[in-house]
Amino acid sequence: MTVRALRQVESGFLADMLYEAIFIPEGHGPLPKAVIQDPSLSRYIENWGKDKLDIAWVAEADHQLVGAVWGRLFNQEHKGFGYVDDRTPELSMAVVAEYRNQGIGTRLMKSIASEYLKLGVEYLSLSVDKANPAVNLYQRLGYTVAGETATSLTMRKRLK
Repeated sequence: MTVRALRQVESGFLADMLYEAIFIPEGHGPLPKAVIQDPSLSRYIENWGKDKLDIAWVAEADHQLVGAVWGRLFNQEHKGFGYVDDRTPELSMAVVAEYRNQGIGTRLMKSIASEYLKLGVEYLSLSVDKANPAVNLYQRLGYTVAGETATSLTMRKRLK
């Protein structure tokens, strides 16, 4: 398995991973794929690469892309679910179901954190459903709770 920067020609893969990143609680059926066209979700991938802080890493196994982590800087006026402030990029991550629990998420998260650190970014943030097992991964990687709703956590990590 290889973890590497997303190539511009692969930016369409982020749409697949955005859909995979939507947490569906056990016992609930899948949402229609068109859900990622909602502005609250599409903002995570639309016009990808327009900003120097639009950064994405992918995992490749068996000659196919199997996971991605990507970050984008939002602002107060147009914020994501894990928005903390105008200086903190927000991450999204997903791994294809059959490749989960193999350390891919850990490698992706460490790779993107390293890249943002090189750019002088001080913090990263993300939003995660409280019932999502990925909460444990984020805590293990040093993310702490910065905000909370009834169903989700906003988590933040200091890089430097």
